[in-house]
Amino acid sequence: MRKLFILLITLFLAAAILPAQVTGGTIQAIGSATINVTPDQAQLTVSVVTQATTAQDAAQQNATLANAVIAALKSMLGSLGTVQTVGYSVNPRYTNTSPQTIIGYTATNSVQVTTYDLSNIGRLIDTANQAGANSVSGVSFGLRNPDPVTQQALGQAAKQALVFAASIAAGLGTKVGPVISAQQGASYTPVDVPGALAAAATTPIQSGTVGVSATVTVVVQQTQ
Repeated sequence: MRKLFILLITLFLAAAILPAQVTGGTIQAIGSATINVTPDQAQLTVSVVTQATTAQDAAQQNATLANAVIAALKSMLGSLGTVQTVGYSVNPRYTNTSPQTIIGYTATNSVQVTTYDLSNIGRLIDTANQAGANSVSGVSFGLRNPDPVTQQALGQAAKQALVFAASIAAGLGTKVGPVISAQQGASYTPVDVPGALAAAATTPIQSGTVGVSATVTVVVQQTQ
């Protein structure tokens, strides 16, 4: 019994003089990054609007002009872009008197033009207007595949988050341990050129850059 008691006392004293290995909670930090890159595609909406006294006439006139516009755009784009219908409508027009009466109809055909050759955007606008389009919306610049840039931004944001976590730990007189969890968020917004665009000798359009942003929130173990 005496030997067992001495053994327990020895183990207790040995444990008491061992260095502390206790962890001290967690640290959360947020990192962010934005990468600006040159866009590799542009989109614009081209519309043909016609008016006539009957719905059929408005639609027929619109079809003639719209076919000419689409053909001209496709010819210019070749394999470096696409033309897709995004809207079509035929609506009555009314008098401003009461009671209102129908005085005619308006037909609208809108197509979205996507080009991968940013050097021909101005010529596309001029071509559409010359072929019969009477409404061209603002140009939107973007990326065909933003994933590689997004991955790069996430990597930079994660590194920043770990640096911030280490700084917080140093300020607390502790150290960072393993990463317990990480959450990511990313956004990519094409750059829009607002307003309607009219024909010119060659409509000047500057693409600029688009930004891909990312945030990473990490939770790391805090150690002594």
